[in-house]
Amino acid sequence: MRAEMDKIVTLSDGESTAELQKYLSSLTNDQLITVITNGALKGKKIGTMIKGIFKGSPPTNTEGSNRRLLVYQHCIPLCESGDLQTDVAADIIGLLMLETHTLPGPCLAQLASLFVEAIKVGKMGSGKSLELFPTVLTALSACEAVSYGKGELSGEEYKKQLINSLCSSRWDPQCVIHLTTMFRDVPLSSEELRFLVEKVVRMFCKLDLQEIPPVVYQLLLLSAKGCKKQVLDGIINYFKEQDVCQEEEQKHGESLDLEIQSIPQDQLRHVEGTAILHIVFAIRLDHELGREFLKSFKTSYGDMCPFSVALLLSVARIQRYEEQVFDVLKGAITKSFKDEQLQQGSKFLQDLLPRHCSVAHMILDTVKNSVFGWDHVTQGLVQLGFFLMDTFGPKPGPFGKTIDGSAAIARTPTQQACKLGGQVLLQGFKMHEPIRGEILEQVLNRLVTKTASPVNHYLDLFSDIVVSAPMILLESSSKVTETFDHLSYLPLATVQGLLKAVQPLLKVSMSLKDSLILVLRKAMFSSQLDGRKSAVTGFLLLLKNFKVLGSLASSQCSQAVSSSQIQVDVHSRYNSAANEAFCLEILSSLRRCLGQQADVRLMLYEGFYDVLRRNSQLASSIMQTLFSQLKRYYEPEQDLLPPVKLEPCITALGDQVYLQEPLAHLVSCTVHCLLWLQNMSRSANPNADDSDDDDEEEGYQSELQTILESMTRRMIKCELEDFELDKSAEFSMGSSVGVKNNIYAVLVMGVYEVLMEYSFIKANYSKSRFEELMELFSRYHKLSEILKEKAGKGRALSHKTPRSLLSLSFVSTLLTVLFRDSTQSREEALSVLRSSGEFVRYAVSVSVQKIQQLEETGHTDGPDGQNTDRTFRFLCDMTSVLMWRYTNIPSVVEDAGKKEKRSSLSQLCLEGLLRIFTTCQQRYPDRMAQLLSTMEDNAEPDDGNVTEMNFFYIRQFQRALFTQLSGGEEEFNTKEAQLLVSILSVLSRQLKPSSQQFVQMITWTVKICKETSFEDSAFSKGLLSLLFNLHVLYQSPVSLLLELCQDIHSQLGDIDQDVEVEQQSHFAIVNMKTATTAALLVLSQVDRVLDEVDWLIARKKNVTASDKSCSGEATQTAGQQDPIEKAVTLQLGTLLTALNELVQTALLPGTSTITLLRELSRTYTILTTLVKYYIQVCAGQHGVLPARFEKLVKLSGSHLTPQCYSFITYAQGGECGGGGTDDKKKKKRTEVNAAASTKLLPETKVIPNLIFSIEQYEKYLIALSKKSKVNLMQYMKLSTSRDFRINAATLDAALQEQDVSQETTESQDAEETQEPKQKKRKQ
Repeated sequence: MRAEMDKIVTLSDGESTAELQKYLSSLTNDQLITVITNGALKGKKIGTMIKGIFKGSPPTNTEGSNRRLLVYQHCIPLCESGDLQTDVAADIIGLLMLETHTLPGPCLAQLASLFVEAIKVGKMGSGKSLELFPTVLTALSACEAVSYGKGELSGEEYKKQLINSLCSSRWDPQCVIHLTTMFRDVPLSSEELRFLVEKVVRMFCKLDLQEIPPVVYQLLLLSAKGCKKQVLDGIINYFKEQDVCQEEEQKHGESLDLEIQSIPQDQLRHVEGTAILHIVFAIRLDHELGREFLKSFKTSYGDMCPFSVALLLSVARIQRYEEQVFDVLKGAITKSFKDEQLQQGSKFLQDLLPRHCSVAHMILDTVKNSVFGWDHVTQGLVQLGFFLMDTFGPKPGPFGKTIDGSAAIARTPTQQACKLGGQVLLQGFKMHEPIRGEILEQVLNRLVTKTASPVNHYLDLFSDIVVSAPMILLESSSKVTETFDHLSYLPLATVQGLLKAVQPLLKVSMSLKDSLILVLRKAMFSSQLDGRKSAVTGFLLLLKNFKVLGSLASSQCSQAVSSSQIQVDVHSRYNSAANEAFCLEILSSLRRCLGQQADVRLMLYEGFYDVLRRNSQLASSIMQTLFSQLKRYYEPEQDLLPPVKLEPCITALGDQVYLQEPLAHLVSCTVHCLLWLQNMSRSANPNADDSDDDDEEEGYQSELQTILESMTRRMIKCELEDFELDKSAEFSMGSSVGVKNNIYAVLVMGVYEVLMEYSFIKANYSKSRFEELMELFSRYHKLSEILKEKAGKGRALSHKTPRSLLSLSFVSTLLTVLFRDSTQSREEALSVLRSSGEFVRYAVSVSVQKIQQLEETGHTDGPDGQNTDRTFRFLCDMTSVLMWRYTNIPSVVEDAGKKEKRSSLSQLCLEGLLRIFTTCQQRYPDRMAQLLSTMEDNAEPDDGNVTEMNFFYIRQFQRALFTQLSGGEEEFNTKEAQLLVSILSVLSRQLKPSSQQFVQMITWTVKICKETSFEDSAFSKGLLSLLFNLHVLYQSPVSLLLELCQDIHSQLGDIDQDVEVEQQSHFAIVNMKTATTAALLVLSQVDRVLDEVDWLIARKKNVTASDKSCSGEATQTAGQQDPIEKAVTLQLGTLLTALNELVQTALLPGTSTITLLRELSRTYTILTTLVKYYIQVCAGQHGVLPARFEKLVKLSGSHLTPQCYSFITYAQGGECGGGGTDDKKKKKRTEVNAAASTKLLPETKVIPNLIFSIEQYEKYLIALSKKSKVNLMQYMKLSTSRDFRINAATLDAALQEQDVSQETTESQDAEETQEPKQKKRKQ
């Protein structure tokens, strides 16, 4: 063999080609093959030998070309076999590539078939020889003609056939990567490319996970030729499916306890991470790919999945896409939340569509998945979190007031998006070490810089971070210390939130605490009032929360302290004596505040009680402070009246008078602290304390008690003249004397209230003490009546009742004893309180005031006002008392003989209940059941029980309302009925729409609406709103709207006075008086239905656009109509019939007319959208229009358009007046209309808008008629009113003359409207 080989080599080196040819011809094919094989295996001189063979085989003659083909056919499998050394194989392929173009067409065809066969049977495992295939295909496509079967094909066609058969055959998973790589070098037409990409994407499932990233990489390189969208969609959908499988497995795995996973999670995540890197790299290089990628998400978010979210966030790191990506995500998130809200609020949509995918879940999944080393995604997550919080955070209200929303739950899509941002950041903070510093820094920066807008959401996030990872925060405590430096410049609310949030850290880190104290001391002397307030807040917080530092022996309320904190303190340089010194030092700092503005003092008085309860060690110091402060304003001479000095409580600056000392709050604080201490010492073991300490405490306690007793006694003796506040005093806020008297009055009333509470607690149900309390109350009441009377005389009712100083716990106790206490021994004493109607009323109204404050701000004044659990307990107590009072004492009894203008006690109780239920729903949404269960003394509620209990109360209020309605109209108390309806609507929100109770509630509401005929528009508004809110969760409200429109039409009469409207009354609640209100409510519901229809059409449009082929087949199957299209057509059909009634109704000019015109033009706009959708469908596949849609068009042409034009004429002419009204009424109406129409001049835009939308609708109908070959315009009558014009000259003249004389304007109006009137008759 060696001899032959050497001979070929020597001959090829020589000059004579003829000899070489001759020698080669003498060798048989088998010999030649053996020579090549041996040479290749040894790897020596193989290149030169093959060159020699080629040299001696000229492609021009048949023998030569056959010999060449033989070499190719033998070398290709040889290289694939894997027996050769790599460099030898590469050499051989290189040589073959150089000579390919010399092969004739038939040989190329044979070679190509050889490749295809090898790939089909899976012999192309190593993919070495595949490099040759593109060269073969390129050479082949250059051939003129190649014989194929019996005929001939051009080379290009033959190549297409080959690729086709290759892509439709089975591929060995091993060679997918090699084939994809190979196809990059093959020139492909776009159709072939699409075919190929589909094949590769289909192969994904058969590949091993580890092989996915290289294939993805090759596909992306291939996408440079085109089919970019297909490549991206294929990759994203594959990972989407894998994620879904993974999730299913985890769900079932947990239930089956199986350990086997088809795909290990971490492996999948790592592969996804690599794929994301590849795609981002490709997008960096190919901007067309980036554009294609973003385009697919801009239309709908339905295709999003955690993988594509991660991919979007990685792409956001490329600067040119950053803004677009966040816009896409922002759009998707808000749209997703809005859609969810829309679907939750409507049974009609829930039945029609499946639950939609939530983008928020995907984003949170992405955060979870990013743990697996997705560093390229985490940066995007941080950006996204802050982007959402910045964009959707609470905005400053009018005049820079902030709306307190921190305690409320996220309800609107914007709030939900902001909350999502916070969740992303919090989870990111917990999971990823590298981004912690950045998140913390950005949150703190925002707290410091965003002083103009509310920062509750950042405060919440910061406190969550502190709670979830306090030790991590300590590593970057320098950032927190930096923030402290800005404390005195920040708004008070921010300071309070920030200090509350860092509280846990201060207990662990001494350095943080020291730096805070330094900052607070500086702030004490700040020139800004807010700075000083911040200092007080900070110091009070420190005193409250450093209970670890006090010796815990005497404080019963602070035993639970975590061991870690105690350890830290044991090892710190603070010993117990120093701790006390530290707290006393803070207290002495705080004492300085007692010389500052009233606001600062007020904060101290509000805070001292809490400090005392938490840190009872400081009792003597705090009490001394209060005692000395109180002495300044107390008159020690027992015979002098009044017992308090009011002069030093105010200060004057220029001609302004200010409050300097909130005296009532000082007394209140002293009283509460004293009572608490006495309580403590009574409950503590008396033998445990040192006696000398005891004496000292007893000393000031008894002294204070004497002062308070004397104050009570003397305040009862005082007449108003003693305070210079009798009826003749001036109370106008305009003069300084008036302001001074107002301040005095408020202070005196406050002191009376505090003393009332003190007397009650000290009385221990003794009759004489209660009589004293009533004396105090009568003084208080006299003063408050004078204030009310004086305020009433002023121009505006600027005077609100000052906030009551009674504590919430006292109010709750007081209500209970007044109404529910039946203890025999207390009977006599309590009758003193119960006999005074004024006092009982006062107790209830204060409780309503407290609940209102809780509803608005989330806390109340006074002790325990900030403690949510205790507040909630008091709420529960008050609920049961008010409920008992309302249901057990009928309002008829109490109102007999009283025809006063103010609301009755029952009504006050109802108002209290309404406020409690609303507060509970907003502030404690998950404790509603607990609240209801305390009304009756039953055990903790369970789930089935809750609905029952809720419904039990609903029934009670229904009964009350029914009693109200069954009396005559004279006895009907509209305020009370409205409150009852509001309570019912709040409670009915707690019912599940699927429950039987909900259905009963709806049936009851419908029944009441059908049977009640009271002419009270406010009540009917409440009742109808309740009906609509319930109905929409039960079924679509269109049929209900139709019935109401018929009622309104028959009540108000027709626009054409000659037409008699047939008398219909489905709902008695609609009558002459309430019809206009009902019309406005109906129109707002119409708007809601239109929203839903619009949303559905948009959704269908997106689906049709994204896959025309699929939806085409689906829509036309067996002539059935798509359920969504059917629903849309039916909704619009009923709506048109309802609007047809309204449009013929003689509505009063004003809001109702304008709203109707607006809704009409919106209806036409949505009809136009539907027509456009059908144009799109007809363009996609030449389908038939559904019969239902044709009916809808016919209905709009016959029942709506002509009536719209008549209504426009009517609205422009303002010729209202139902059929058969007498002349007097008519004259009055004309005057009213003239006034109304001048008001409405700026709002005349609605009419041109309506006409424009009608004409747009008709324009697109013509287009659809052409597309669908159905003449839809046969149903449309062209109106004559479309040539309406605004005569500018006449209008100007009219406007100028209007001031001079009303008559001229009226006559001109008449002239202008003459023409349309005649036209209308012609129709």
